[in-house]
Amino acid sequence: MTPLRDTEAPDPRQRAWLEVSPAAIEANARSLRGLLLPSCALMAVVKADGYGHGAVTVARAAVVGGASQLGVATLQEGIELRKAGLDQPVLVLGNLTQPEELRACLHWQLMPTLSSMREALLCQNLASGSGRPFRVQLKLDTGMTRLGCDWEEGPRLAAAIGQLDQIQLSGVYSHLALADGEPEGEGDRVTALQQQRFESVLQHLPAGGPLRHLANSAGTLRSQALHHDLVRVGLALYGHCPSPHLDGAIALEPAMAVKARVTLIRQVSAGVGVSYGHRFITQRPSRLAVVAIGYADGVSRALSGRIAALHQGRRLPQVGAITMDQLILDATDHPQLEAGSVVTLLGQDGAERITPRDWSEQSGSIPWEVLCGFKHRLPRVVI
Repeated sequence: MTPLRDTEAPDPRQRAWLEVSPAAIEANARSLRGLLLPSCALMAVVKADGYGHGAVTVARAAVVGGASQLGVATLQEGIELRKAGLDQPVLVLGNLTQPEELRACLHWQLMPTLSSMREALLCQNLASGSGRPFRVQLKLDTGMTRLGCDWEEGPRLAAAIGQLDQIQLSGVYSHLALADGEPEGEGDRVTALQQQRFESVLQHLPAGGPLRHLANSAGTLRSQALHHDLVRVGLALYGHCPSPHLDGAIALEPAMAVKARVTLIRQVSAGVGVSYGHRFITQRPSRLAVVAIGYADGVSRALSGRIAALHQGRRLPQVGAITMDQLILDATDHPQLEAGSVVTLLGQDGAERITPRDWSEQSGSIPWEVLCGFKHRLPRVVI
């Protein structure tokens, strides 16, 4: 079989795809940067392939918009940024415990997160004789109960790491657990406690020493008192607020749209069962549209019968069970929809918009999971 030439390759918009706007990422970074004092830096968190948007695309746009550091979750994510030519400081937010992982960090000039003295000594041994310091960051557990050392151990560990001649302690940080909670509630209490614990450790650090950072997207939007030397922004960078009560704190532009094509129009009578399990039965003669996207692409089956798609500014309800590769819309009242038409599942169409929060509220999920759930068989089309 003769291979396809580039000019004969399938159109990425042939079936279903994501549209990603670097201009929106850049604008969001600028807006976020405008919230910060001049002394506070912006870290763009581009883990999970840039929350499904494409890590390299996002990182480049965020840097143009004012981000000076980048955050990833895994070693491979950091290496991907370096291979793409990005030379900004990169923090690996996940715990790396194996010598080969930390050796790769040193080679690619990535900053690992330390949660104990064990990793610090491994880094010291690996860097010995390398001729350059190994930049690392220490994480404190102030209430997330996940990664990090106990915050009470922070001063002792920071001092001990500072005595290692091959190690440069570039940052000390923690992570907020309830910053997206409602004001004057448990979120305020827990966030204040975490801030208090964090600052009690900072008092023991030398002036002009490592960067201090605590705020995620919610903390960044919640209070400038949480900003310290740097903020780590994920969800807000992609154009979404982490909680309804923070909506309007800053102008944000969603950077992703999810689109798909109608592949078939069906005319059926009343009383017809639709899709697996016949969870939907037509109540009238109906015009149904089969759309080429399903749960294998990231449209959760839990959304079956609970979402809509947009076409020409009209909402078309999704009916029946969402299947692996397809879903069905009720287009009875919208004769303009035809085979080959493009519908918007997430994003803006005319005056109507569907957001990740809309989906997460219907499925019992969260917007982060919605964005990260789109599979790589959906082409990312940069617009």
